[in-house]
Amino acid sequence: MLRLRSVVLTAAVATLAACGTPPPTPTAVTQAPGPATQTAAGKTEVLWLGQAAFRITTPGGKVIVIDPWLTTNPKTPAGFKPLQALGKVDLILVTHAHSDHLGDAPALAQLNNAPIYNGGGMGQSLISLGMVPAALVQRFGKTGTVMPFGPTGPKITAVHAEHSSELALKNPTTGKDETHYGGEPVGYIIEMENGFRIWHMGDTGLFGDMRLIGDLYKPDVVLIPIGGHFTMGPQDAAIAVRDMIRPRFAIPIHYQTTPQLQGTPAELTAALGSGAATRVIVPQPGEKVDF
Repeated sequence: MLRLRSVVLTAAVATLAACGTPPPTPTAVTQAPGPATQTAAGKTEVLWLGQAAFRITTPGGKVIVIDPWLTTNPKTPAGFKPLQALGKVDLILVTHAHSDHLGDAPALAQLNNAPIYNGGGMGQSLISLGMVPAALVQRFGKTGTVMPFGPTGPKITAVHAEHSSELALKNPTTGKDETHYGGEPVGYIIEMENGFRIWHMGDTGLFGDMRLIGDLYKPDVVLIPIGGHFTMGPQDAAIAVRDMIRPRFAIPIHYQTTPQLQGTPAELTAALGSGAATRVIVPQPGEKVDF
């Protein structure tokens, strides 16, 4: 496996009201990316793999992969295109059925015997179409919270996203292109064992209940699409971050992968304006951030 050197970005973590002790000071580490290992006490590792694909390693060492479009993703580093390069995977989240998000999830699930969790109703279509066995699909719904690893493990809540979710594929028998029900688009609030919260927003346009979701779950980090055309562009993303959600950190995603996705992190920062309370962190695909 090609092993690429990564830059580890560090960021201070907010003390959560639900967490009785302050989080440890982040420690910068430089290492070659590869299989996830037990993270330092109190640390959450967020590895971006291009578009909306992430590998998140929780403080307790659970590995959650989100929207794993990897093998044909032009932004995914070569060292992570083989699915084995991710190492062990405990759970897969898919925000919606579009190919740049569902991506390699069925193959990754079967490789690791790791369940796909989806909060929008996509799972039954995956089973009906023979893409994954029923044992590897777990259903829940918007505003539902699941604790896949027990009461002391991370919690995952499905929340609204303003998008679509067609499941398009080529029928291997007929060779014809088909479109199937892909459920509803969702985002995910992931609360780590220590109370640290990440909101992977999936593909979404701006909507008023972002404020409600922010008030309810108080995410520390948002993984926010900025490309435009199919999702928020930088200006709308700035409204969501500055006026509605107010997280400590924002990581822009879903930009400049295809010609339509023209938004840039620089435009997001400019739209937020000087003195913005949210720090924008801009990793490159294959780089990670330790919180």
